Amino acid sequence: MISRNLLVSRILQIVIVLFGVSFITFLLTYLAPGDPVTAMYEAVGIVPTDEMVATAKSQMGLDQPFLVQYFIWLSNCLRGDLGTSFSQHLTVIDLLKKNLGATLKLAFLSLFLTILTAVPLGIISAVRQDKLSDYFIRSLSFIGISLPGFWIGLMLLYVFAYKLNLVPVISSGGGLEKMILPAVTLAIAMSSKYTRQVRTAFLEELSHDYVIGARTRGVSEARILWRHILPNAMLPLITLLGLSLGSLLGGTVVVEMIFSYPGLGKLAVEAVSARDYPLIQGIVLWIALIYMLINLAVDISYSYIDPRIRKKGAV
Repeated sequence: MISRNLLVSRILQIVIVLFGVSFITFLLTYLAPGDPVTAMYEAVGIVPTDEMVATAKSQMGLDQPFLVQYFIWLSNCLRGDLGTSFSQHLTVIDLLKKNLGATLKLAFLSLFLTILTAVPLGIISAVRQDKLSDYFIRSLSFIGISLPGFWIGLMLLYVFAYKLNLVPVISSGGGLEKMILPAVTLAIAMSSKYTRQVRTAFLEELSHDYVIGARTRGVSEARILWRHILPNAMLPLITLLGLSLGSLLGGTVVVEMIFSYPGLGKLAVEAVSARDYPLIQGIVLWIALIYMLINLAVDISYSYIDPRIRKKGAV
C-alpha cells in the first residue's frame, strides 16, 4: 500500500496547487477586458446606466481592491461557497452539480467504449506483428488519431441523426440513445491512441526473458498473455486512462457544443461568453481538483497492481 507519509505529502501538494490555481484564475478574470456587470444586464435585455453599474458592483464587492476581493472569495470557497453565477443567478455549486451527472455518464461511457475497442485491437496487433491484421489495425488507428474530433462528431450527426434518424439531433444527456454519438465521437480518438499504446506495451513485454521462459516450459500463449503480460502492460495504460478521465470530467468542450450536450464543457463556454467570473473560477477549480485526485488514485492503484511497488511500500 501507499505509505502514510507519501499520502500526506500528496494531499499537501494538492492543497498548495489548488491555492495557486485559485489565485491565478482570480487574477486572470480580474484583468480580463470587459465589464461583467454590464454583460449581466445586457444578457437580460437591459441597457444599464452608470449608476446601475456602480450600485451592482458595490453590492457584489467588485469595487474593492484585487486582494480584498480575492481573500473574500477564497474565504467563501473554504466554507464551500463558490459564489453565485452572474448570468444564471444560481449558486456555482448548484450549476456544477446540475451538469456533473451528464458529464460523468458521458465520460464513463466513452472510457468503456475505448477500453472495449483498444485493448483487444492492441493485443491482436502486437501478437500478429508485421502481418496483414497488424497493418490494418495500425492504419485504422492512424486515421482515427488524424481526424479532428469536431469533424467526426459532425459526420456522425449528419449520418445517424439527420439521414437515418436513429438518434436525436440535440442530446439532453438523458437516455443512452442521446449519449451514444457524443460518446462514440470521444471514443474514436481515444481508442485509436490507446490501441497504439497497448500494442507498444505488449510488444515490449513480449521481448522479455520471462515470456521466452514461459514458452519453453510449455505455457499456453493465452495464459502468457492474460496472466503475465497483461498486468505488466497495464501500468502505463492506467496512467493514460486516468488522465483521459480527468479531461473528460473536466469537460469536452467541442463535442458538447456540437451535440448541445449539457455538460461542464458547454457550461464553461457559456460562462466565458457571459463573462461569468464566479462560474469560470468554480469550473477551473473543479477541473484542477479532478485532475489531481485522479492522479492520486492512479498512483495508489499502482501499489495494488504491481507487487514490486507494493513490496517497496511506496508509489
